[in-house]
Amino acid sequence: MVNNLKVGVIQQTCSADLNANMDKTQQTIRALANQGAQLIVLQELYRGLYFCQQEDVTQFDQAEPIPGPSTDVLGVLAKELGVVIVVSLFEKRAAGLYHNTAVVLERNGDIAGTYRKMHIPDDPGFYEKFYFTPGDKGFEPIDTSVGRLGILVCWDQWFPEAARLMAMAGAQVLIYPTAIGWCPSDDPAEKKRQKDAWVTVQRAHAIANGLPVISVNRVGHEDDPAGGEGIDFWGNSFVTGPQGEFLTELDATEQAQVVNIDLQRSEDVRRIWPFLRDRRIDDYQDLTKRYRD
Repeated sequence: MVNNLKVGVIQQTCSADLNANMDKTQQTIRALANQGAQLIVLQELYRGLYFCQQEDVTQFDQAEPIPGPSTDVLGVLAKELGVVIVVSLFEKRAAGLYHNTAVVLERNGDIAGTYRKMHIPDDPGFYEKFYFTPGDKGFEPIDTSVGRLGILVCWDQWFPEAARLMAMAGAQVLIYPTAIGWCPSDDPAEKKRQKDAWVTVQRAHAIANGLPVISVNRVGHEDDPAGGEGIDFWGNSFVTGPQGEFLTELDATEQAQVVNIDLQRSEDVRRIWPFLRDRRIDDYQDLTKRYRD
């Protein structure tokens, strides 16, 4: 465990060339490790284009087992560089059973743990329910040499329950590999509202739980294979401290950056804002209902 954690975030564009994407990712991981990063976080489904814009059975060919090609290559790199890597994958668990899965590779190259995305969206341009079975591993942090990591994925970031359950299980940091963007035809005001909401809700998770948040989004335009407008992934990856304060906020270009997180501040903040102490757990039963009629 460490108190001062140097985190490398990688926000990049992707192409249809899976090998080229992997090579670029490895080069950037090396650069961040050379800058002192101890933990490196990749964006959601780092290995290729965001294929969920359409329902297409041929896209299942991209899925990989765990262990598999990505974990083999990045596990060797993690061991060589002595870093912990969070990588988001299209997991093939069995024939006809696929997940959107984040894998944590320990600095000795071993798989420290996995998290399968729990909340699966189904919206225009984001047809993830066609591809991904909802996760079945719950909201369990993953213990590593750099701390206990609360890994969640993209759509999970809108749900306060997920962040809270990770915090209640002892997570020291919340991490969100992400692929979110807007429709190119949306007007500027709508684009700003969407991005502001995305940032605000995650900063709120940091504040409500007294934990740092690391949110790493992909960036760049990706065409719709069916000829639609495609998606402009807005980047703007960011890291906050436990009061929601920005430690870094990237723009809408390819970037990689090392950020220092003082994990001790969570203890200090929770002493003055003891939200966990004051929760009324005796009167929250209705939270397990879909809706109160």
